[in-house]
Amino acid sequence: MRQRGKKYIEKAKNVERGKLYDAKEAIALVKKNASSKFDETIELHIRTGCDSKYAEQQIRGSVVLPAGTGKKVKILVFAKDAKADEAKAAGADFVGSDEFVTKIQSEGWLDFDAVVATPDMMGTVGKLAKILGPKGLMPNPKTGTVTADVTKIIGELKAGKVEYRLDKQNLIHCPLGKASFDENKLEENLEALMNAIVKARPQALKGTYLKSITLSSTMGPGVKLSTIKYGA
Repeated sequence: MRQRGKKYIEKAKNVERGKLYDAKEAIALVKKNASSKFDETIELHIRTGCDSKYAEQQIRGSVVLPAGTGKKVKILVFAKDAKADEAKAAGADFVGSDEFVTKIQSEGWLDFDAVVATPDMMGTVGKLAKILGPKGLMPNPKTGTVTADVTKIIGELKAGKVEYRLDKQNLIHCPLGKASFDENKLEENLEALMNAIVKARPQALKGTYLKSITLSSTMGPGVKLSTIKYGA
């Protein structure tokens, strides 16, 4: 069993065991417990009733958080010719083709937070599926990261577009913002993210969709939210 430090144990005392908090209370408590010297990330964790073994119960999508994520996003774009020029003009951090495939494969280079590809480049990017896929970085049409409109997606990613997906444990993890954010901004981000996830409920799923919703900061204990508002 994982040993918890004294600071964590002290913070955990602020959380009432067994209580399901409303969003406003939970955000205030998570912010209070985020007392590290660095600006902790506040994260959303959802335990679903889905079974990731079945394709029809998979969940994957993206949403632009109204208040952003508080993180400077580094974007790698796979594009050629005019689309490469467009990506550079739109603010992509790295733009290219085979040279980045080689750099990732041979050097283990992963100094980026998001990957975008134009449709004609997916044959090239496919060589990286085993590396990018497990890290959630593989471009995908469902999240808008395979597109000819590179200007639009780069703008959204820089503005705070986040991806949500079901993992093998049937959980969804997603950043909500920074502990330094105003409570109202975090609440706006939570509302936008939860609305998107509720809409993404698989039609094939029978029974409870959202089994539990937890907010936590990087170093703080989890605070459970009531699922009633989201029609779980």
